[in-house]
Amino acid sequence: MFFHPLDFLIIIAFGLSLWAQFRVKGNFEKYAKVSASSHMTGAEIARQLLDRNGLSDVPVEHVRGSLTDHYDPLKKAVRLSDSVYGSQSIAAISVAAHEVGHAIQHSEAYGALVLRHKMFPIVNFTSGIAPFLLLGGFLLGSLNLIGLGIIFFSAVVAFQLITLPVEFNASSRAKKLMLSEGMIVNNEERGVSKVLSAAALTYVAAALLSLLQLLKFIAIFSQGNRE
Repeated sequence: MFFHPLDFLIIIAFGLSLWAQFRVKGNFEKYAKVSASSHMTGAEIARQLLDRNGLSDVPVEHVRGSLTDHYDPLKKAVRLSDSVYGSQSIAAISVAAHEVGHAIQHSEAYGALVLRHKMFPIVNFTSGIAPFLLLGGFLLGSLNLIGLGIIFFSAVVAFQLITLPVEFNASSRAKKLMLSEGMIVNNEERGVSKVLSAAALTYVAAALLSLLQLLKFIAIFSQGNRE
């Protein structure tokens, strides 16, 4: 009960998650020092890509913080952080174009993104409750609480898995858009790919870690039922 066979894989997945975060920070810092040949800032790249894809009504806004960049589907706004908004670096324009990729997904009703948006209110609730149900179930030896916790946690894992194609697609769109618009040249494509791939890896690691944890809870629940 104290050490489950899946715990070894969970430790490896946790290590992968830490390494992915370190890689994101390292690649961003590296390419934040490399200026793009276009000499356009992250905000200018985002604005131009949005306009050329019929999204002139989507604003590009400045948000405080580091790597806090995101696309807000409710306000339909691309928000870029301090290190991206006014920077002309390869890292900045990569992140800016990625967020534009999400805006384009939204405008095209990209399936995985639509599903993620619909799931968000549910997951926002279950993610806060699941840990308490599972902890309470284990402390009290209640299979009913553990079972309910598993159901709630399953929604969180499903959300993370659905996020993967959304993020990979946005990154793919970002690189293709910048190449087709001449915003990056061939020797800059490698840097863009490294920045975007590192970011995508964090989502993969997080999803893998959660999936393994879910499988462990299910195995414990099943064993308890048999006993």
